[in-house]
Amino acid sequence: MVAGGATEPPAEKFEVGYIDLDGAEFRRPLEEVRAVRFENAMPVRAFKSYKGQRHLPGLWWSSTANGHIGYESWLERDHLMLLDFDPMVVRMSAQPFWLFWASEQGKVVSHAPDFFARREDGTAIVIDCRPVDRRRPRDWVKFEATQAACHRTGWEFRLVGAPDEIVLGNVRWLSGYRHPRHHVDPVASQLREVFSEPRALLNGAMLVGDPIAVLPVVFHLLWLHALVVDVSVPLHAASLISPGVA
Repeated sequence: MVAGGATEPPAEKFEVGYIDLDGAEFRRPLEEVRAVRFENAMPVRAFKSYKGQRHLPGLWWSSTANGHIGYESWLERDHLMLLDFDPMVVRMSAQPFWLFWASEQGKVVSHAPDFFARREDGTAIVIDCRPVDRRRPRDWVKFEATQAACHRTGWEFRLVGAPDEIVLGNVRWLSGYRHPRHHVDPVASQLREVFSEPRALLNGAMLVGDPIAVLPVVFHLLWLHALVVDVSVPLHAASLISPGVA
């Protein structure tokens, strides 16, 4: 259970409302949507901008999805970026569905999780983003209900707050090179060969050519995990780069 001191998850059955890629709207019992590809679903609510709002919504261009995915806050953007960087994630969507249920008092309650992600092994993750200091009792009720629904469907549920600052900073830097335009051959092939054995970042880049031209390709390959580096420590010229999996 998500710890929050809220009431127990609802006793009534869950229903799920969603919109497919053709714009058709559905509302079905939870038990009937296990096979729905929510990673391809359209957002169930708009990402609105208005004067004076506290959050800053926007669109993130995802190299994984090869398209834009919406977010409602910078915290959501950061976690969307981390999903995009995750080599196990093959597709994701924002505001993928409405979850409906009845409270113990019989009142209909609804909640739209922030993201749905599909891994390459077919497993799924449902994600809610909320800073720790902004999780109110009524939010915990919805988070716990969502976790209960995910448990019934075999989906993983994550309630996330602020990411690790060093990891976030490294991934944010690499994300600037996520676009395929940074995959330049034969430089990319030469870098794979140079880093076939672990080597310092800048030293390896200089073996291929002018670092100004080569480093963007290095960072692109790191984004793709074709080369790998420990992102839990600050990225720098002497960072050890190793061969990756792609």
